[in-house]
Amino acid sequence: MRRSIWLLCTLVLFAVSSVSTVRADVSPPAVLDYDIPNGHSFTKGAGLWPAEAVVPHDADGRAAESPASQQPVALSNPAPMPAPSYTPLPGIYRAASPEYGLHTFVFGHPDSEKYSYQKVLDLGFPWHKNLLEWRWVEREGKGKFDWYYTDTLVYGSAGRGIKLMVRVDFPPNWARKDGHPEGPPDFYQDYADFISALVGRYSSKNPMGRIWAIEIWNEPNLSTNWGGQKPDATAYTRLLKTAYEAAKRADPAVVIIAAGLSPTGANNNDVIPDDLFLQQMYDAGAAPYFDVLGAHAPGYKAPPEVSPAEAAANPSYGGHRSFTFRRVEDLRDIMVRNGDGGKQIWVTEFGWTSDPINPAYGWHAVTEEQKGEYLVRALNYARNNWAPWIGTMVVWNITAPDWPESREEYWWSIINKDWSPRPAFNMLLQARRDGTLP
Repeated sequence: MRRSIWLLCTLVLFAVSSVSTVRADVSPPAVLDYDIPNGHSFTKGAGLWPAEAVVPHDADGRAAESPASQQPVALSNPAPMPAPSYTPLPGIYRAASPEYGLHTFVFGHPDSEKYSYQKVLDLGFPWHKNLLEWRWVEREGKGKFDWYYTDTLVYGSAGRGIKLMVRVDFPPNWARKDGHPEGPPDFYQDYADFISALVGRYSSKNPMGRIWAIEIWNEPNLSTNWGGQKPDATAYTRLLKTAYEAAKRADPAVVIIAAGLSPTGANNNDVIPDDLFLQQMYDAGAAPYFDVLGAHAPGYKAPPEVSPAEAAANPSYGGHRSFTFRRVEDLRDIMVRNGDGGKQIWVTEFGWTSDPINPAYGWHAVTEEQKGEYLVRALNYARNNWAPWIGTMVVWNITAPDWPESREEYWWSIINKDWSPRPAFNMLLQARRDGTLP
């Protein structure tokens, strides 16, 4: 009994000491500004398609190369590979194949917290993913932390029994001389120091709540996410290595995810294909510095069962291997060929858009009903065909409450701005209830 009372007192004291430290002179904004593309730059950053496009174009307006000239890296006719060993890395959480998650926007949106969490709980999904903006936590200068939003996010997730995955990018103004909002910091150690502080505060030993997994940056194969510069896999690998080492010193149990890459369908100064960029990461020595490979898997126009080869051969699907949910299989082949088959892939964003407004996305828009059908089928396809190497799969998205309909991200959502469900949410819910999605 005395031991129980001591434990209760300890937890209360920890909770008091962990309350958000908001400085009196700097109040957190009521709602964070998400005007900059966040978490979903599949084509926005590259600017690939004009309004009338069916087959994608490169960023300079020229027609994309024919499928025959755009073979995946070293995978045009891959030879059968022996089954790799799937021994989990010691001490690292290994997801079931798959586990389900939703991308929500709780960080910076306290008014949406209860609604977002309830949607995750309604579906019985064990995970949610959030964008955690570095610039809002350490905005006043290096080492000056404001944990208001992160405390709300981490402890709110833990209190509801939901595992939390975060993506960390958007540097504070002081970290880049040019002020670019989506580029890596001038000194990579600044990012690593922030990751160390973040992981240390919300480690697996924190009884109030933890961050289970961190995705290091977002789609670094796009210039828009790399400070306006040409994407550089070697530089990203340096950032990944620095952050990984800092995170593991703070908590060896945290899962470090290599950033999900954008399936671009083009190769120029603004974008590097995801398969090429991934191979360049391995060539730069990235393998020891991530526990899980992140992947982005928008379905584009194709149903989820369509193979990369079928997408490449069919102009209505975009005429390129990357324009299909199963592009993940190409990335998996690269992992295996680089001797990294023991790791899982976590799909940190996937879905279909129903966008009737934005021309760059209209060519691959589906109906709201198709969106729901494809999401259910995609999760089942992964469960039946990608085990045991597939891990957590995050549906993109539950909309941020301040997104207008003009935002392309809004049309990937499975709910409306008033939190009412779209058909896709109801179809996922029904699939969970009737066992179609166990």
